[in-house]
Amino acid sequence: MYVVTGATGALGRLAVEALLERVPAAEVRATGRRIEALDDLAARGVDVRRADYDDPASLAAAFEGATRVLFVSGSDAGARIEQHRAVVEALATAGVELAAYTSILHAQSSDMILAGEHAATEKMLAAAGVPSVLLRNGWYVEYFTANLAVELEQGVVGASGDGRFDAATRADYAEAAVAALTGGASAGDVLELGGPGFTRAELAAEIGRAAGREVTYTDLGVAGFTEALVAAGLPEGFATVLADSDRGAAAGLLAAPGDDLTRLLGRPATPWTAVIDAAVREVVAPA
Repeated sequence: MYVVTGATGALGRLAVEALLERVPAAEVRATGRRIEALDDLAARGVDVRRADYDDPASLAAAFEGATRVLFVSGSDAGARIEQHRAVVEALATAGVELAAYTSILHAQSSDMILAGEHAATEKMLAAAGVPSVLLRNGWYVEYFTANLAVELEQGVVGASGDGRFDAATRADYAEAAVAALTGGASAGDVLELGGPGFTRAELAAEIGRAAGREVTYTDLGVAGFTEALVAAGLPEGFATVLADSDRGAAAGLLAAPGDDLTRLLGRPATPWTAVIDAAVREVVAPA
């Protein structure tokens, strides 16, 4: 039985869909906190169960009879260590054959704020003896399309300097995870995943090219970028994390070495320019 956690989230749901292209629905279990959001999968023959990282009993039921599990990291940054500990304990108790965990690029050597909980989870999996594949994902390309309307008017800002974001689409990361889980990787593999990337200056240039106007990049430094994000309405803690991630990009921590993503996909990653161009067209298209 293949189990996907976080199937009510964007990445988990895409992984379930990718898995259904490879194995029968009767061999797939989709789990999440909002089980009502999985009704359509149940109607297609997928086993649907509740799995709440804050509820160990739900995890035991979710992993019952599981052989291979896609362990999608939790979304509650700051609370993930204890949540993930509960998941790891449940995986160990279930005696799963393989768990694939969605981590972050360079988790064990990165000093980014976001890397800490992922590094701790990787160590937990090893200490618990859970056979694991570490899927160290880079940024989602979609992250860079969320603020296009403002960027088209005011330009792109950040704190990443000439650092590269070796990003990929959620769909590509989901497909790669399923490939790893269904034979493309083995226990002990550490995969640094990301597509051919870009700097923020290159991102700004592509946004401008797609829109037919000049769009520039301004590097504000970490403090300035944090202030700008707070001024835009983000909570200060979240703004701090995002600005710190730009600092990490400047230090090369969001660049993916090698071609692990391409190898898992069996094809090139979806070009980031295609994603940006399509998103820009939606913003500038006439009503």
